[in-house]
Amino acid sequence: MAEETKTLADLKDMVEGKAAAAAAASVEAPVVPAAAPEEEVAAPKIDAQGRAYATGKRKNAIARVWVKPGSGKITVNGRDIEVYFARPVLRMLINQPFSAAERSGQFDVVCTVTGGGLSGQAGAVRHGISKALTYYEPALRPSLKKGGFLTRDSRVVERKKYGRAKARRSFQFSKR
Repeated sequence: MAEETKTLADLKDMVEGKAAAAAAASVEAPVVPAAAPEEEVAAPKIDAQGRAYATGKRKNAIARVWVKPGSGKITVNGRDIEVYFARPVLRMLINQPFSAAERSGQFDVVCTVTGGGLSGQAGAVRHGISKALTYYEPALRPSLKKGGFLTRDSRVVERKKYGRAKARRSFQFSKR
């Protein structure tokens, strides 16, 4: 078992030889760039009445949303949006997906909402409208995704723990 002792010069020559061989191999075989895969846009999911359906959720609220081309009328639980969501902030929240997709006033929305309070219901309707728009017009997905409208807001109320007044609040301390 004879061990070879190699000097730094020998190792350097060996590394340079491998690098030269690799360079020669790359010159001989031309590198063909791989064709960029074209983004496949999914087919629209539209029912027989020409509507797209989606379910939106936020806190304990669940919204069933139907979107179809129209004049921009939004109906919630059989009532107009101005009647159901009286606060302007909630109406602005619901219209955000249309402004992000630059489709204001082009779609009619009919939705039914259950559970939660008005704020959670408005968030659920916004989520449902966003999903329904992507089902109706899949090309809108990148702009809605960038705005964060397609992600369900998973924040919910923390549960009450035993030995506590609320989720984290302690009972009032009594010295006497």
